[in-house]
Amino acid sequence: GRMIVEALEIAACGGLKPVQQPAEGVTYAHKIEKAEAALDWSQPAALLDRRVRAFNPFPGVGAVLGGEAVKVWVARPEAGGAHGAAPGQVLAAGPEGIRVATGDGVLVLTELQRAGGKRLPVADFLRGFAVAPGQVFDAPAADRG
Repeated sequence: GRMIVEALEIAACGGLKPVQQPAEGVTYAHKIEKAEAALDWSQPAALLDRRVRAFNPFPGVGAVLGGEAVKVWVARPEAGGAHGAAPGQVLAAGPEGIRVATGDGVLVLTELQRAGGKRLPVADFLRGFAVAPGQVFDAPAADRG
């Protein structure tokens, strides 16, 4: 707190000199589109975990299971492999999370939302949306022919 007071006093006295940022290295970040927020299960679990956190709260990452769109709000990577399961395949579903095989590792989904529904902890989500081991999340739309 003391430093901000000192900085404000220096600024008030004209003691701060602006420095223009160099034009070299400047990049433009385009608007994030919903299509960018689809989970690509062939990617590693650690990367998918970072994507889930990066797109929360907007636009939220999406996946499709059984023809229905689902948003994943909270997930975590899990140590251990998927033991030959296809990326996007559900390994287990229970109140502690939905374990999904990825390109490298397992992603555990712990907070989800159905289209038009509320964000729910996985235990509540599973009461209204049946998820069984062996089901496979669809590939992102860009990957489908």
